[in-house]
Amino acid sequence: MAELSPLRRRMIEDMTIRNLSPATQRSYVHAVAKFSRYCGRSPDRLDLEDVRAFQVHLVSTGISWPALNQTVCALRFFYGVTLGHAEIPERIAYTRAPRTLPVVLSTDEVVRFLEAVSSLKTRTALTTAYA
Repeated sequence: MAELSPLRRRMIEDMTIRNLSPATQRSYVHAVAKFSRYCGRSPDRLDLEDVRAFQVHLVSTGISWPALNQTVCALRFFYGVTLGHAEIPERIAYTRAPRTLPVVLSTDEVVRFLEAVSSLKTRTALTTAYA
């Protein structure tokens, strides 16, 4: 296995001190490494514009919002804790969860559903619920 860079070792130590779970640690290290690979430079030489460009790239790839927010958490931790740049983490934006509308049955679908129920008691309860 390759030797850990001093920066990666420090980040892992910072996460261990803060009692982050091993899974979180792996995820954060992976996210920062992916960011570094995308930009082609060491992450301590990258700035807020590079972070923003990486976020735009991730959104364009269709990454899920929880995965994007986990990457944001990793970058905020890296810049805020490991590098000690207090001003950068608060400027790295989280992503809001997309709102989805609930599935609503059409009138015909509700009628067919209620007609399929054989028990009068259950049909009455469901009719009341859909009223």
